Amino acid sequence: MPAARAPHFVRSLERGLAVIRAFDADHPELTLSEVARACELTRAAARRFLLTLADLGYVHADGRTFRLTPRVLELGYSYLAGLSLARIAEPHLEQLVERTRESSSLCVLDGDDIVYVARVPARRIMTAAITVGTRFPAHVTSVGRVILAHLPDQERALALSRADLRALTPRTIVSAEVLRAELDRVRRQGYAVVDQELEEGLRSVAAPVRDRDGEVVAAVNIPVHASRNTVASIRRDLLPHLLDTVAGIEADLRMATGRGRAAAPGTGTHRSSSSPRPPAPRP
Repeated sequence: MPAARAPHFVRSLERGLAVIRAFDADHPELTLSEVARACELTRAAARRFLLTLADLGYVHADGRTFRLTPRVLELGYSYLAGLSLARIAEPHLEQLVERTRESSSLCVLDGDDIVYVARVPARRIMTAAITVGTRFPAHVTSVGRVILAHLPDQERALALSRADLRALTPRTIVSAEVLRAELDRVRRQGYAVVDQELEEGLRSVAAPVRDRDGEVVAAVNIPVHASRNTVASIRRDLLPHLLDTVAGIEADLRMATGRGRAAAPGTGTHRSSSSPRPPAPRP
């Protein structure tokens, strides 16, 4: 026996939404009988729901078959439009951490620092105590380098002129010329790997997040212990997952801002110049 419904429950709304959900990637077009069967409705009821949805512009009738129209995207748009970049990114970061079993964060540029605006930790204990709001000098982090690399030339030169090129570890780049060359390489390849420059024993890979106009507004990273991951294994095993995650964030970000140019989402995001995203490197 079906569970009792609350007094406010509108059964017809439930059935109308069930009709919409009956269409999916495997069933982009359905006949009236197929909709009725999938939703456990009579043919007469299914027909009324389909014709109502057609009148509202959510369903298109083509002879004996029906299919959804792009207007159904409006049903989810209001939700996505209200999300910040951090909230859009979080479920993607969670999936990335589940796949890689490594922590991941979303960072933005704020002045000469990068700021963590979303973070999903792995169960492993990292030596760096990082939380949302943590700041690091941009030029010594993988997330900072991918954002700096995509700044307009004049802005990047200004940022480098202000950088405090102190050695935080024996591996830290302390030459402005070497750092400029590294940023050029990062821009060409579309990602950055920093090998124990911020903290000994800590390696990190990051990729930029672009908005609907192709501008870099943030970056996502995966930090790892150097004892567990070589630079080669980071590129081989982690980078493809990272690039897939960034692509998912960008797709949701385009949806959230798809009805016109929006301000850079999230807190403290910095818009930087665009360049095509490269394919994931082959092992």
